[in-house]
Amino acid sequence: MSVARRPLLTATAAGTLLCALWFVPSANATDEERPPGGVRTTVRQDGGEGGEAGGARLAETGSPDTTPYLIGGTGFLAVGAGFVALAMRRGGRAS
Repeated sequence: MSVARRPLLTATAAGTLLCALWFVPSANATDEERPPGGVRTTVRQDGGEGGEAGGARLAETGSPDTTPYLIGGTGFLAVGAGFVALAMRRGGRAS
């Protein structure tokens, strides 16, 4: 009977993890504080520069470095393919 409950427990754990990750706050690129020692300037819609009144500036982050993500994704893909190959090999012996 414990073997029949194993997929249910796995699905419950995965669903709980996904629900928990749903509430992780995401980062935003707005400037919430004044820069230290600087005067905040914003561009108004009419093209003129404004003083400290209104408008939010976006952070200048540049282009993201995707190399670690590509290496990690390729590694996980290789491990997953290895697990599939192992499962196919074990399934072939049982038949």
